[in-house]
Amino acid sequence: MIVVTGATGRFGRQVIKHLLDRGVPAGRIAAAVRAPAKAAGLAALGIEIRLSDYGRPETLLAAFAGADKVLLVSSTGPDKTRIEQHRAAIDAVRASGVGLMAYTSVTSAPSNPMGLARVHRATEQAIVDSGLPAVLLRNGWYTENHTAALPGAIGRGTLAGSAGAGRIASATRADLAEAAAVVLTLDDQAGKIYDLTGDTAWSMPELAAEGAAQSGTPLTYTDLPAGQYRQILHQAGLPDHTADLIVDADVQISHGALAHVTNDLSRLLGRSTTQLSAAVAQALES
Repeated sequence: MIVVTGATGRFGRQVIKHLLDRGVPAGRIAAAVRAPAKAAGLAALGIEIRLSDYGRPETLLAAFAGADKVLLVSSTGPDKTRIEQHRAAIDAVRASGVGLMAYTSVTSAPSNPMGLARVHRATEQAIVDSGLPAVLLRNGWYTENHTAALPGAIGRGTLAGSAGAGRIASATRADLAEAAAVVLTLDDQAGKIYDLTGDTAWSMPELAAEGAAQSGTPLTYTDLPAGQYRQILHQAGLPDHTADLIVDADVQISHGALAHVTNDLSRLLGRSTTQLSAAVAQALES
């Protein structure tokens, strides 16, 4: 039995799709979700739905019962809360006798200067301390983190941020979800670490140029001081901690934090990673 946490989220749901595509029987997959009512579509496929709320540790033992493998998808929210939730999940996985846990970490976790990497470093250490057989999926930046803003940006004629000309070796959520499914269906994965980036890196000015080319509408990238960009995000209604993480990520991108490229993702996929042009086309179609 493979248990996928966060299975109604955009990442977890795609992992399940790819598990099915790879021939894993629906009856051998369990979707661990906080709101079972939102998993009706998965249940209709024959997938077992299990209640799993990181904020309610008492739900986790039953969620992982009988699992051979568990994919622990990182939670969201303030750092302290996330770390506590991840530790509770790790404890439950260990108590359940699971044979392998895969964790969605962040690229270059030990040295990544982004604020969001703190949670992943703490979680990776908790996994080491637990003694669990585990594989680390150090996911690169989602391409969608930036392409999702394109439709609105095209309407305004400007794409804003604080990333400067920093390069981003991002990967699409679908590519990273497929890689997770591949790892979950391979043997002998305990102790392995995958640093999962796209095959090529791009910059925000290049993203704006691609958006302009595909939409036929002028679009430029406007680089803003961090404080001004943070104010814009606050005005858009983002919670403080989310806005702070986004601005910090952009500033670190400007310093090269996400410019490195590995071939771990393309090796797992058995093909090249999705190019920026394709991701832009998808964003403009949706």
